[in-house]
Amino acid sequence: MTSPISNPLLWTVPIVPLLPLAGAAINGFFGRQSSKKAISTVALVFCGLAFFAALLIAASFSSAAAPYSFPVAHWIRSGAFSADFDFYLDQLSLVMLLVVTGVGFLIHIYSVGYMWDDDGYYRFMSYMNLFMFFMLTLVLAKNYLVMFIGWEGVGLASYLLIGYWFTKDSAAAAGKKAFIVNRIGDFGFLIALFLMIKHFGSLDFTHVFTAVRTLPTETGGAGPLTAIGLLLMVGAAGKSAQIPLYVWLPDAMEGPTPVSALIHAATMVTAGVYMVARSSAIFDRAPMALMVVAIIGTLTALFAATIGIAQTDIKKVLAYSTISQLGYMFMACGVGAFSAGIFHLMTHAFFKGLLFLAAGSVIHGIGGEQDMRKMGGLRVYMPWTFATMGIATLAIAGIPPFAGFWSKDEILWKAFGASWVYWLIGVITAFITSFYMFRLMYMTFGGDYRGAAVQEAHGHDAHGRDEHGHGHGEPHESPGVMLGPLVILAVLSVVGGFVGYGNRFEHFLAPVFRVASTQVAQEASREAGDSTLEPLLMAISISVAGLGWLLAHLLYSRRPQLPARIAASLGGLYRAVANKYYIDELYAVLFVKPVVNGSTTILWHDIDQGVIDAAVNDSADAARHVSDNVRHMQSGNLRSYAGWVAAGAAVVIAYMVWMGVR
Repeated sequence: MTSPISNPLLWTVPIVPLLPLAGAAINGFFGRQSSKKAISTVALVFCGLAFFAALLIAASFSSAAAPYSFPVAHWIRSGAFSADFDFYLDQLSLVMLLVVTGVGFLIHIYSVGYMWDDDGYYRFMSYMNLFMFFMLTLVLAKNYLVMFIGWEGVGLASYLLIGYWFTKDSAAAAGKKAFIVNRIGDFGFLIALFLMIKHFGSLDFTHVFTAVRTLPTETGGAGPLTAIGLLLMVGAAGKSAQIPLYVWLPDAMEGPTPVSALIHAATMVTAGVYMVARSSAIFDRAPMALMVVAIIGTLTALFAATIGIAQTDIKKVLAYSTISQLGYMFMACGVGAFSAGIFHLMTHAFFKGLLFLAAGSVIHGIGGEQDMRKMGGLRVYMPWTFATMGIATLAIAGIPPFAGFWSKDEILWKAFGASWVYWLIGVITAFITSFYMFRLMYMTFGGDYRGAAVQEAHGHDAHGRDEHGHGHGEPHESPGVMLGPLVILAVLSVVGGFVGYGNRFEHFLAPVFRVASTQVAQEASREAGDSTLEPLLMAISISVAGLGWLLAHLLYSRRPQLPARIAASLGGLYRAVANKYYIDELYAVLFVKPVVNGSTTILWHDIDQGVIDAAVNDSADAARHVSDNVRHMQSGNLRSYAGWVAAGAAVVIAYMVWMGVR
């Protein structure tokens, strides 16, 4: 562990999270009385300074000297256990630092244009800055407890931002759903931390990972490391929306579109991937837990992609796409290719952040409409949005040389080395991804505009604005403050993948994952030695992406009447996919309704009113009766006082005699 005292620039690391926290506090306390220009200045300056500091840190970073430790404050001392509030910088946290601050800053700029007309603008910007603080705390934490503080903090910020338009019942319900589902995953995370304290006596990364390296690989069955790994995956599944805890993320699209871009595409939902990658030393010694990570990721990638095929809400398509792409990242981590998973995390932040922001530009330009069936022909009205969203679509589909191609191909290559089953499911998912993303492009930008007749029906005013100030009648391009971030993210979606050319990204992260030497990773590495196989697999992945594009072009450009006929012919199967396999309804029957109904039974009603409410409501009467009785002791009569003193002395003497006899 290296002290950064010799490099003053690195001492800005503990300051980076405090910058957005300061912005959140200023806007939160004083924003209501401030102008929107002042609110914007505060939010952007503090977020921009955090990004600028991250760039300085990256310029000063030395891989040879890493990792760096930054003691901030003494925190918990309990017997032999201690946990300090310290920060930590290595190659992995540096990548996350740049992604969070860079993409986050661009989304903050975009938010100025998107949310300007909203009445709660100061509140929104304060929440956005608050999220940045907690996310930076999470990725810079030196131990699991500080990570958990950031982990819970981003959950809080997510709840506030998803339910930002809290007067809408759907938004309020979505915020509660996200909060509750994430608590389920967080419970698993907490139990994992308790087990770490029990077995290692610490939550510090360096101490835990050093202790883990001395332990044998748990190949004979489930041991403590396997239990810890599985519980960590429970937490990751909640935060990163994996089966079975993915159900909160599609509903989270009720929040403003910048929230979808920042929290549910680029940063927060990748926290689970980051946590699993950070814990690679533990998973390295627990192959069973690692296999569970791979299986859950692979199944989630395919499952969510199939749902995306039939969605008509533009943000819901992107939501299920996010779940699917997160599945790819877990697949990579599960086969021991942690670097490939983080590589896809980075490129995904570029193109998925761009997709959500471009979708927001579309929604903003057509009066708040999100149904793609009421769009069409927007390439004429929104050429910049069309071009940038097209670039992001090419990237996520895996078309070379765009960013998504490099990271997705790396994952598929490593997956093939582990098992051809993972690879096959990954390839099928890549085909489906390409299809539904180009379907989105054709339905949104192709053909003729289909939404002119529905604006009045959606409650727009005489100027074509909806309740949140979106739209001006006829479709129009977004303002420059929104288009600027789109263009920058489009450039990153084109060139960002070249960071991994020649395995440079993998080599950069190698010191972090040097312990990842599981049998799976070794097999993948041996497979990678076959130079003739890699070009073939790359050609297959490119071909399936092209086939998905071709099918979408046929169905939604050349023969637009076919999709309705196909849907009708599929009948119940199509309805099941369109209704997300009725998973939400199933959860409602199995979990939600029993809890709600149970809380209204006679038993719970009696306990609630007879015990809990009575304890609160009757406390005043009880206090009055007790005080009334005690009041009579204060009579002012000296003989009464002497009697009480004598009685007390007798009790004390009797107790001492009794103790002496014993």
